[in-house]
Amino acid sequence: MASSSKRPRPSASDADADAATLDATADARPAGEQPVPHVRVAVIGSGFGGLGAGVRLRRAGITDFVVLERADSVGGTWRDNSYPGCACDVPSHLYSFSFAPNPDWPRSFSGQPDIRAYLEKVADVFGLRPHLRFNTEVVEARWDVERTRWRITTTAGRWTADAVVAAAGPLADPQIPDLPGLDSFPGKVFHSSRWDHDFDLTGKRVAMVGTGASAAQIVPAIQPKVGRLTVFQRTPAWVLPRRDRTITELEKWLHGRFPFTAKVRRGALFALRELQVDAFVRRPALLRTVQRIAERHIADGIADPALRARLTPDYRIGCKRILLSNTYYPALAAANTEVVFGGLREVRGSTLVAADGSEHEADAIVFGTGFHVTDMPLGSKVFGANGTSFAEEWKEGMEALRGSTVHGFPNFFFVIGPNTGLGNSSMILMIESQLNYLIDALTTLDEIGATAMQPTARAQRRWNLELQHRMDRTVWTTGGCRSWYQDRSGKNTVLWPGSTTAFRRATRKVDLTEYELILRQEDRPGLPATAAGAGEVLV
Repeated sequence: MASSSKRPRPSASDADADAATLDATADARPAGEQPVPHVRVAVIGSGFGGLGAGVRLRRAGITDFVVLERADSVGGTWRDNSYPGCACDVPSHLYSFSFAPNPDWPRSFSGQPDIRAYLEKVADVFGLRPHLRFNTEVVEARWDVERTRWRITTTAGRWTADAVVAAAGPLADPQIPDLPGLDSFPGKVFHSSRWDHDFDLTGKRVAMVGTGASAAQIVPAIQPKVGRLTVFQRTPAWVLPRRDRTITELEKWLHGRFPFTAKVRRGALFALRELQVDAFVRRPALLRTVQRIAERHIADGIADPALRARLTPDYRIGCKRILLSNTYYPALAAANTEVVFGGLREVRGSTLVAADGSEHEADAIVFGTGFHVTDMPLGSKVFGANGTSFAEEWKEGMEALRGSTVHGFPNFFFVIGPNTGLGNSSMILMIESQLNYLIDALTTLDEIGATAMQPTARAQRRWNLELQHRMDRTVWTTGGCRSWYQDRSGKNTVLWPGSTTAFRRATRKVDLTEYELILRQEDRPGLPATAAGAGEVLV
């Protein structure tokens, strides 16, 4: 165990001094080259996870940090996904930070513009603007074993950091299938998360590829204005009614004047979703009642028996993401909409060839085909203590200790890491739990005088073996479907097989018996100096 002597937490001025020290002792640089700034923490991404990390760091007295954002504004997925009809499928008062309640949500399920505005307000109210670095994409992060810190290369320069927080999120990098002939398509092509607002769909022949959560919102939004809408469906989704309504001015007034009323509302929404967890993770048979509601919803929205049959999934509800919409089925049944079953196979000029061989003309293709989730692009850019990347370490599937840290990658913390996703509740609850874990880890390092920490291979493996054992009983494993929750081998590396309350307990504090602590040699008086700055692992 490391010494219990306290190590003062750096202040902003300390960070400047640390940077100056680094510059004086770093490897020789060519004359005139700018010093490499050093920070205590580098946060990647400025969505809910990144902004939440910034708030919690400041509250913990850690002010020497930067938030590296590849775009030109905050918002993450709520900045990128601006497609027509984009909205959240979690109630607004639960889809917000507990430390930043918003009494002015306009609807019970708010739209993308309102959620993005909320995140902009969080950045302003909590003083995060000075920490933000826009148009700064991380191209490499590499652990420096000798100096026990991260070296970060971005499109806007370099940094070094004691710790890195990866808050880029799993829904950051769009995935478009590699279709034969797609490059030769003469019309417009874009992904739902990269919507081209300059392209007018009015009167056009539009192909929507995919029938997931984005498509269920896009299809009803564009169907009335396009000339012809062709929807390519590989697998139908279960859809439930959306209980959405305008939040009254009286409700807003009450929540603003008497904040406890908003807390009661949030608590009720939270409790309702916690009660649903057992059906998803332990007793999927309990979902039969919910499935009957979904079947009635199809019957109410689709009059044609043949179309209704093709839109009815053959797997148990909950196995894939459940969609919420009151307008999706009527849009699919509209006269100018055609649903093509089996998906898109290839493109021949302006002709789209379906899996069944049928041909369809289009002026534009919109891909609602998801994101790189189980093969996150960041994985190939981050290199740990042994020089290997996350992509190499995770060839057999992503895994982390408590969804947050990974053996071989000291002081690297995930927000929305492996197996922290949810199938029925708000991801903000999970994000806040991981932020608790992050802050406890950083303050613990200060208290015990260590420089860095990484989970032991044994602790990480034990956690994931137990997690996957619990996954075997869930609806995502037993429900009879193949989903984006699973990697190529069929392993679910995305979702958390438990309640948000259980995850909060699991990440409340860092258990040092699960970690190796790392000191710099120069931080250990009385020890002979070997390789200058080399780190020593203390188990």
